[in-house]
Amino acid sequence: MLLRVANDRTADNKPEVNAPADPHFIRERISDYYVRRKIELWQGRHPLQGLSPRPGDIKVRSNDYLCLAGHPHVIESEIAALREGGHGDSVSRVWIHHERDVIRDFEQRIAGLMRAEDAVLCSSGYTANVGLVQSFAAKGTPVHLDMKAHISLREGVVSAGAAPILFRHNDPRSLDRALAATGPGLVAIDALYSTDGDIAPLAAFVEVCERHGAALIVDETHSFGAQGPGGAGLVVAAGLAERVHFRTVGLSKAVASRGGVIVCSRRNAEYFRYESLPSIFSTSVMQHEVAGFAAVLDILHSEDWRRTRLHANHAYLKAGLDDLGYNVEASKTQIIALEAGDIRQTTTLRDALESRGVFGAIFFPPATPEKRCLMRFTLNCGLGRAELDRIIEVCADIREEVGMAEWRSTRRKSTAAKAPAAKAAAPGPGLGRRGLLDDGRHNWQLNREGGADVYLGPARDRAAAALNNHPAE
Repeated sequence: MLLRVANDRTADNKPEVNAPADPHFIRERISDYYVRRKIELWQGRHPLQGLSPRPGDIKVRSNDYLCLAGHPHVIESEIAALREGGHGDSVSRVWIHHERDVIRDFEQRIAGLMRAEDAVLCSSGYTANVGLVQSFAAKGTPVHLDMKAHISLREGVVSAGAAPILFRHNDPRSLDRALAATGPGLVAIDALYSTDGDIAPLAAFVEVCERHGAALIVDETHSFGAQGPGGAGLVVAAGLAERVHFRTVGLSKAVASRGGVIVCSRRNAEYFRYESLPSIFSTSVMQHEVAGFAAVLDILHSEDWRRTRLHANHAYLKAGLDDLGYNVEASKTQIIALEAGDIRQTTTLRDALESRGVFGAIFFPPATPEKRCLMRFTLNCGLGRAELDRIIEVCADIREEVGMAEWRSTRRKSTAAKAPAAKAAAPGPGLGRRGLLDDGRHNWQLNREGGADVYLGPARDRAAAALNNHPAE
């Protein structure tokens, strides 16, 4: 049976398109999107379908932090590689890992920058994370995930059949309790979190992992290139390169391309090359793209001013927004989030910004909890002072229109300002009697913060995603 679908191009003498009728289980699967979300929650308009930027509008939604997407050295290097060898071998790299070529040269070069023994190039940061967890976690292995760690790390847990365990965001004590209860396993965190720009306390996490015999994965996707000496990332900046087992990098942010990298010991890299399913069953990254990656490494070495200006732009805009009353305390570098509340409040914020020529990125479930949707500004080194002042001016103008004073994030800022400064507690050598007694309360707090489905099931148990607080990118 075929379901006739109207085609809006039939007036141009294009043939109509016929699609098969979906079976019941598919209709059930997607009904949540079309009924509850699109019609009831979003009132017929998808939150991602806002206005389109016009000439002169300010775009703070790109991950091209260092403005390298159109850099002449990158473009010319890619063109030269295309002319010389086309796309290269259209083959899974599993057959040629042992051969010396442009990919192997790049792997060794980025490993040197990040002060590691070796690196492996993957087709994306997503597949790098999935393949890493799938390769090193056996069935039932506990994998401890920061509540805001990237969803690709969770997908690796599903692929491995491992046991996912969440701990509170950026909380080494929460991880300490979890490891004491389960024993050693993998631990996965981001160095720099993509939703609100906060940074992991890397040294504290390393100490907890070492004490329990766990292996630490640090996703440096948003920190590579923009942070650390020569853009080497936050692990190197913290002097922890020799104590972190695995680092991953998505090359879609500061490198402004596509691809991913695993950075680790030579022994583990050799194993990963022949064990990671996404790597085995994917065609190798094209050679002209690798030429572009190598050109970016040249620029990271020679044009340090890009990082300096990026961080100056962040400091200026954050200070301006903070003075206006926005809660931007979580932002530590290059990413600033305005947390408006639910999807309707956040759509109102997005519309107010876009109508005045400021384009950020809207984040909502499954990228955030339902009550903590946000607009994200990602800064870059090319923004001038006039553009930053314009963003601040717009954000000042819209405060009453978007109800900023009533946002939960605004109220949290006000409460924090009135409360005495809390003394941060460092993770102790172990749980102790009090920690063991607090396990039940700890789990309740995780559930309360992350939503009803915070404890991940063995398979995808929701349409779109199983966890409501994983970043989208």
